[in-house]
Amino acid sequence: MQNYTTIICKTLQQDSHHPYTIQQLCTRLNINSKSDKNKLQKALLHLVQQRKIKKLKRGRYAYASTYVTGRVDYVRAEYAYIISPDQPIDILVHQKNLLYALDKDLVKVCLFPGKRRKRPEGVVVEIIERNTAPIIGRITVSGKQPQAIFEQKRTTYTVLLDGKYNDILQENDKVVIALTSFPNTHKQLTGTVVEHLGQAGLHEVEMHAIMAEFGLKEGFPDHVVESIKNIPTVITEKEITKRRDMRHIPTFTIDPVDAKDFDDALSYQPLANGHHQVGIHIADVSHYVIPDSLLDKEAYARNTSVYLVDRCIPMLPEILSNGLCSLRPNETKLTFSAIFELDAQGKVYDKWLGETIIYSDKRFSYEEAQMAIDFQRGDFYQALTVLNHLAKQIHAKRSQKGAINFETRSLVFDLDTNGKPLKVTSKCRTDAHKLIEEFMLLANQEVATYAAYLKQKQENLRPTFIYRTHGYPDPDKLNDFFLFVNQLGYKINRAKTSIYKAMHDLEKAIQGKKEAPIIQSLAIRSMAKALYTTKPDPHFALAFAHYTHFTSPIRRYPDVLVHRLLKQYLKGEHIYDVASYEKKCQYAVEKEYLAANAERASIKYKQVEFIQNLKEQIFEGIISGITEWNMYIEILSNGCEGMVRLSDLTDDVYAFEEKHFQVVGKWSKKCYRLGDIVKVKVKNCDLDKRHINFLLC
Repeated sequence: MQNYTTIICKTLQQDSHHPYTIQQLCTRLNINSKSDKNKLQKALLHLVQQRKIKKLKRGRYAYASTYVTGRVDYVRAEYAYIISPDQPIDILVHQKNLLYALDKDLVKVCLFPGKRRKRPEGVVVEIIERNTAPIIGRITVSGKQPQAIFEQKRTTYTVLLDGKYNDILQENDKVVIALTSFPNTHKQLTGTVVEHLGQAGLHEVEMHAIMAEFGLKEGFPDHVVESIKNIPTVITEKEITKRRDMRHIPTFTIDPVDAKDFDDALSYQPLANGHHQVGIHIADVSHYVIPDSLLDKEAYARNTSVYLVDRCIPMLPEILSNGLCSLRPNETKLTFSAIFELDAQGKVYDKWLGETIIYSDKRFSYEEAQMAIDFQRGDFYQALTVLNHLAKQIHAKRSQKGAINFETRSLVFDLDTNGKPLKVTSKCRTDAHKLIEEFMLLANQEVATYAAYLKQKQENLRPTFIYRTHGYPDPDKLNDFFLFVNQLGYKINRAKTSIYKAMHDLEKAIQGKKEAPIIQSLAIRSMAKALYTTKPDPHFALAFAHYTHFTSPIRRYPDVLVHRLLKQYLKGEHIYDVASYEKKCQYAVEKEYLAANAERASIKYKQVEFIQNLKEQIFEGIISGITEWNMYIEILSNGCEGMVRLSDLTDDVYAFEEKHFQVVGKWSKKCYRLGDIVKVKVKNCDLDKRHINFLLC
């Protein structure tokens, strides 16, 4: 038996990604006789008892390894990632090892040993908790009992339905389904329709389907709406006397042309000593949203406003977000401000934080503000010109300290009256955008710095605060990224220079190049995720020792918490409650992730809807990703992204070379690399999966 135990351990360890059944082990080890099979079974039992191997469900055996718990995050039909707080890198699990887990199920994973594997891999050994959130299905009528097709990250399931809506369901209807049973040996599920959305393909139906998928609701509960009626709308003289009155100083807002929730305003006045006073005024949401009120609980639950392609799903009811709190022109408003004295080079000489009252004299769109700067005329053009100069100085100082300025491409959809996309364009960032960004960054940084250096005199203990942090990039991801850009011809010597200088050298080198967007996107992906936390850690990308979110309390709940804490500290009071605030930070990160996915889903749907009618058109695109199965292509003109299946490349058999970021033809040696420019046309589209298939031309 000693011989068999050694062979079994060696086999399972070598093939750690592949659990074996007894029969598969017999085949692998060329065991044919009944007596040898019995010996193998005894050896397996012995190894399980010694905990050297693990017996999994369905009679499979795997080499013993570490177990972790995490949530399933489906990527595509072939595999999923398991996101675990115990693992710095998400765990890859292939479909055959998922144990029929669905997206967002809580699972127990056995990690495979593998010293050379960059990304940990494993096998699901137990489904601890099913994700019971409703799913979105499309009706197919077959026989007497209607069914729904349920798409989950490019995996298709069939759901058998029963319930009150069955009699009215029609072919191609979109519905919200509560699952009543889950798959075990096949992909069929059962469920009940809880909401009938309407015919698939209609704009409102599809947007509401996305909202239902991510648990988003536009309207507010009646009890919350009723409670708002008690909020005083008149600013009393008593309240005014508590605040620094800034109403005499020229003040304005700069926002998108269609914005209604004005979080922030700027004021400007020259000082007698030649310096400049810049006021960054933020809507005082915390004055109106009282802790633990019905409104506060609803705002916390939502945690962030969500921006789909055609609408905002607000964190706060419209009466506050677009009315009472919004810094609308020609209205007196309560604000929380950061006021700075700056010299001509953008150096901060003095700062003041506190509650204020302002009067906005003008509401600029970004386009209007930019025209005032460019043509040197119009309301407040002199103030805008000075602020633009100061913003450029502040930006230059940030860059000198190492701030990384890579940007992702943001898309804008021009929709007709039925919600159909007519045109897709990229947002243009002008000096007016950058002006606002720099002063918001300044306010956020200075507020965080103030809080980080607050200490109780006697105990030398830092009061609780919420920071926005960004960790140092993973060295392996960085090395892979710079290997990629070097292969594109950008010879950045990462080994002999700091990461900050390397990124800045690259930033300059790619300016104006077609591949710049994909390089910027990959650079951002190589970095850590920004988080909310009570730990005063640095923000790597911004090169700030301390940073927070202070400037958007109408649409971000962490900013409301920051305002509340800051008000306490400015009064000399201190709060020490790390545990509960850390929990709130973790929840905010989860809701931020959900909001980003919902926004991305609405964009992907409209991209597919837009391009499905352009099947005869040839597009120029850039290869934005490569796997062993597919190449991902981003259209340069409109940002739509789809994939070319390697199986559709009929001129050769192509193999994926991960280390070289390319696929290579077996006989022709023709290669397609990440960042290559190619011509493609649409093969087919799937609106349910929000998926585009391209063919190379």
